[in-house]
Amino acid sequence: MPDVGMLREFLAGGHVDAAVFALRPDYRAMLLAVDGLVPGPSDQASDALLQAAEAAAREALRGRPAEDVPHVAAWREAYRAFGAKPRRTRNSLEALLRRTVLHQVPLGGEDLARYSGPPRLVRASGTEPFDTVADGIAVTEHPDPGEVVWCDDAGVTCRRWNWRQARRTRLREDTTTALFILDALDPLTDEALRATADDLAARLARLGPDVRAIHRLITAATGDRQARRDRP
Repeated sequence: MPDVGMLREFLAGGHVDAAVFALRPDYRAMLLAVDGLVPGPSDQASDALLQAAEAAAREALRGRPAEDVPHVAAWREAYRAFGAKPRRTRNSLEALLRRTVLHQVPLGGEDLARYSGPPRLVRASGTEPFDTVADGIAVTEHPDPGEVVWCDDAGVTCRRWNWRQARRTRLREDTTTALFILDALDPLTDEALRATADDLAARLARLGPDVRAIHRLITAATGDRQARRDRP
C-alpha cells in the first residue's frame, strides 16, 4: 500500500529559497508526490490524452509563435533575469508547447525514490554536480553561479529552473513513486495551477488501484503551506 505519511514528510522538506523569490516574487511551485503507480505500456486512454494535448497546443499557437504565449513570455523573462539565453535554453513550457502540451504549465516528473533528501529550488553556487549525457557519454557538469536550480542533498536535479533534468532522478520504466513539479509565473493564476495538478493527479490515479497523491503549494506570499491529501 502507498505510504502517504512518507509522501507528506518528503514534501514538508521542500523549499524555495528567498533568493529565488527575490528574482521572481510571482513564482509558485506546486509539488505533487505520488505513490502506488503501476508501470505499463501506452494504451487507448494515453493515446487519447496525447491527441488532446496536440490539439490544445495547436490552439495555443494559432496565429502566433510560442514566445508570444503569455506564460511562455513570462518564463523567457525569468530566464533572462539569471543570465540564461531563452533562445538557446528553452524553458520546459516552451519546449513542450512546440511539441505537445495540454496545460500551459512547465512540468517535470522524477523518480522520488532516487532522491537524496527533499527538493529545493535555489540559486546555485556553481559547484553543485549535475549528472547528464553529452554526445552519448555520461558526464558531470556544474551550473553557472547564480543559476536557478532544483537540487537535493546529492546535487542538481534540474538545471535552469525547468530546462533539463538529471539522469539520476529521471522517471524510469519501473518507477512507482514519483515527484512532479509544476512551475507558475504571472499571468497564470493559482486556480489554473491547482486545476492542472488536480487533472494530473486524476489521470495518474488510473495507473493503479492504490495510487495516492499529495499536493503542496509554495509561494512567496504564504511561504510553506502544509501538504494536503488529494483524492482524485
